[in-house]
Amino acid sequence: MSPPCNKLYLFLDGELPPVDEENFRHHLARCAMCASGLHEAMQLELLGFQAMHSEEELPVEEELPRFEERVARPRPTLRGRLRARVPAWMRRGGGWAAGAAGMAAALVVLVLTVNVAGSTPPEVWLAHPAHRSLEARVAYARADGYRRYVPMRAGPEASLVTTPLPLRELAELEERGDLHGIAAAYLVRKDLRQASDFLRRTPASLDRDSDLALVALEQGHREEALELLETVLRKSPDHPQALWNRALVLREMGLTLQAAEAFEEVAALGEPGWSEEARIRALALRSETMRRSRDFHDARAAALNLATLDGARLPLEDARRFPGVVRLLFYDAVRAAPTREAALRLLPLAEVLDDVQGDSTLRDTVNQVAHADFQRRGPLASDYARLLRGELPAPEAFLETLRRSGEDDLYLGALVARDMVERHLDDFERIARAGGDAWLTLLAERELSVREEHAGQWWKAEQRLRAALASCSGRGLAYRCATLRRRLADLFVRLHRPADALEEARDGWRLTRELGEWNLEQQFLQEMAQIARYRQSAASARAYLRESLARIPDDCEQRTYAHRNLAMVAWADFRPDEARQELEQATRCGRPLGMSGAWVLSYLARHGAQVRDEDLLRLTLDELRRGSRTPGERALLTFLEGQFMLERDRASGRALLHGAIDAAEKLPLDVDARKARTFAYAVLMSDAGQAGAQEQVLDLMGQALRVPVPRRCVLAMAVDHERTVAAVRDAQGMLAGAYEEGRSAPLHGTADGLVPPRLVTALRGCEHVDVLALPPVHGLPGLLPVEQAWSYRVGRTRMLPEARRQGGHHLVVTGVEAPSSLGLETLLPLESPRVPDPLRVELRGSSATPSRVLREMEDAREIEIHTHGIFSPELADASLVVLAPEEDGRYALAASQVREQTLRGAPLVLLAACGAARAAPFLHESVSLPVAFIEAGARTVLASTGDIPDTAGRFFESVRERIRAGTPPARALRDERLAWLAREPSAPWPSQVLLFE
Repeated sequence: MSPPCNKLYLFLDGELPPVDEENFRHHLARCAMCASGLHEAMQLELLGFQAMHSEEELPVEEELPRFEERVARPRPTLRGRLRARVPAWMRRGGGWAAGAAGMAAALVVLVLTVNVAGSTPPEVWLAHPAHRSLEARVAYARADGYRRYVPMRAGPEASLVTTPLPLRELAELEERGDLHGIAAAYLVRKDLRQASDFLRRTPASLDRDSDLALVALEQGHREEALELLETVLRKSPDHPQALWNRALVLREMGLTLQAAEAFEEVAALGEPGWSEEARIRALALRSETMRRSRDFHDARAAALNLATLDGARLPLEDARRFPGVVRLLFYDAVRAAPTREAALRLLPLAEVLDDVQGDSTLRDTVNQVAHADFQRRGPLASDYARLLRGELPAPEAFLETLRRSGEDDLYLGALVARDMVERHLDDFERIARAGGDAWLTLLAERELSVREEHAGQWWKAEQRLRAALASCSGRGLAYRCATLRRRLADLFVRLHRPADALEEARDGWRLTRELGEWNLEQQFLQEMAQIARYRQSAASARAYLRESLARIPDDCEQRTYAHRNLAMVAWADFRPDEARQELEQATRCGRPLGMSGAWVLSYLARHGAQVRDEDLLRLTLDELRRGSRTPGERALLTFLEGQFMLERDRASGRALLHGAIDAAEKLPLDVDARKARTFAYAVLMSDAGQAGAQEQVLDLMGQALRVPVPRRCVLAMAVDHERTVAAVRDAQGMLAGAYEEGRSAPLHGTADGLVPPRLVTALRGCEHVDVLALPPVHGLPGLLPVEQAWSYRVGRTRMLPEARRQGGHHLVVTGVEAPSSLGLETLLPLESPRVPDPLRVELRGSSATPSRVLREMEDAREIEIHTHGIFSPELADASLVVLAPEEDGRYALAASQVREQTLRGAPLVLLAACGAARAAPFLHESVSLPVAFIEAGARTVLASTGDIPDTAGRFFESVRERIRAGTPPARALRDERLAWLAREPSAPWPSQVLLFE
């Protein structure tokens, strides 16, 4: 720093007497002439001088939040801001003041010129000079220099070594339009909110998306981060920052072998510093994962030897570390003991396992077996050991011998070993309960739930599993508890309830990792993949499946499972070529392709079936039909066959599709049947649209939705994967339609541009358009222009009592006291109505609980809910309305709760909550709050798919007043929307408010 500029800094630091006007002008002029001091002088002017000389101004550290707030909104140029910050004594009247201000302004121009020509100092992107505190990599080149990673320490000492945020340089970067550079400066200091704001204002690029993924990772949104990073890497496979950050995401998800592989890809790039650290990280992850696998399999092998190898060692230490798998195999060891001495030899192991659980169950089991008549039991026990080794020539005959022998524990074990439990479930349940062993009782509960599910009584299966889990406790039973949780997650997947399934699977995944039970980890990996697929998170599904594949590369059965499901994921992600490649991998072991394989083969027929595809599909369907299938699954198999055959023989394909619909109609509660019905209708509509049969498209849509099709002013809209079909009747009842193929991506939250312009034009003469749509179109905003009055028509899936034509109150939920743990802003209560409303019933504050709101809704003629809305796939499958918490903490009003109600007043419902119309990402049925209200008996529902401001309450109330005055709901919404947009043309949210009727 030059001496003149240094003296100015000393004035500010209090080392020299307070600067006066003459001294300031002298040193400022000299500083301005020294190029080496330009940056320092400007920083002085911007950040320090006013703090010394204007008592009315805030100190710099207190002004920081204001600066951060200003950079997030439109603002004047940097020169204008600096002129405005000339100290007060320089702004006072007189020629001197004007001259000094002019000199300061000239200095500003000079500094800007030099800084633009030069380079921003690297300290802008260094939170710590000697190391990095951000584990991830920033894709902005100047922020990505390698430094050793040191985790951020807690406590005041951490902040002492942090490089302060250089506001002056950030302002210069903004002047130059380098918003990514500003975002990077915030990122390295872990200011995620500011970083995200600037990144979203940055032009689209791979580096921008990589850093948005970094923000998502730091916020704990791992699936979102993985999706973003996978998109980047598909376009640029060697993107170093995306590769590195993907490795971190995978590690945080527990997918350690996938993370190691990603770090190895970074190491192969040969970047100084980064490659070496990546190599070390990959080695650590891989070796630790393999060590856990080795330790588990060693323990399992030792326990397995007890039943099949004479004189095998007792794995006592293994039993303490892995009590689950050792106990699982301990039962077989006791059953296979051919003598009393062989049984008693297992007593020390029984004692260790009992100590883990805290009871004496297994000691009692050993002592009971030791008192058996081994002259009779001994040969049966020896044959049981042969059965386990696969050496018994007639296992079915041996099973019958055991059934009649009275040696019930051997009979039970043989049923499990031969996978015959379902056929002899009554015997199994009787034996399991008789001994009082909780392990066996819980196993029986699991098997009974399977029978109930196959009988279509899924609600009984769910209740049974929840009750079993409630009684399951103790580390010794943790393995069995985990299998119950996996069974419940699997049930929820089959019922298409991914939010519930995710909760169970995450708990099970965490538990099995803590236990070190490698085989159960594998099962939960595959369960998580299925759940991710149902949630349309392709990147996560792929990651779970590939981790599963990496852990069992030599198991043919598991390889087939992983590849056939990877094929399913690829198809759902609009990658048919990749789907076929994965399917080819799945066929190499010669194992059955299962339901997912049949699904992919059926849909790939649209892209041209290969010669062997029909043979492969028929073999797969035949194998599936021979197994134990529910009626809904059989309807789904008929649909898959029909879709495939439609591409070969249109008549037989259509007959099969109608057969699937007929079978599904008899099973309204079966999820697989509902899938078969919806998907079959979608395929038939595509077929009709392709043939130009618009009348048939409309008729099929009406049948699918169970609604009458209007004779005029109606739009039918369906998207069946890559196919789009539309049909309309205009104001005169004239037909028009469109059919397209080649869609290569899913709909992303909006239907803008989906309806061809000529069909939009055809509907302009309609006062109101009824929209009939299947998922994923149903419930999307933007389908028709804002100038058009339109609404979604919703059919009801159950019979409701006739609505009351008179009476009923006007329910208003406002001023809700949401749980503080959610961190939501407090919404102001609605103002009292200008005109007295004697039927108005308000629920406010802590009284607005879900149970109270549901109770008051039953007889209401109008329902208004003004509160927060949230959409979290981890909590529910569709949006939730946030209400006041019950005594047990429950605060959400979900679609499932609303659907169970009967709204006898056929109410008008206004959901003035953010995202209240957001639907679950299901392709077979519409699941959302508006649909739930219609199914419960509401006649009309207004809700938004996006965020709405606090002022939206007035918007909803104005729509209600128009409807009360006699305006049809669709026109009332259209008119209020246009009025609002006339006042606020840039407001996006009025266009996201939808009408459901």
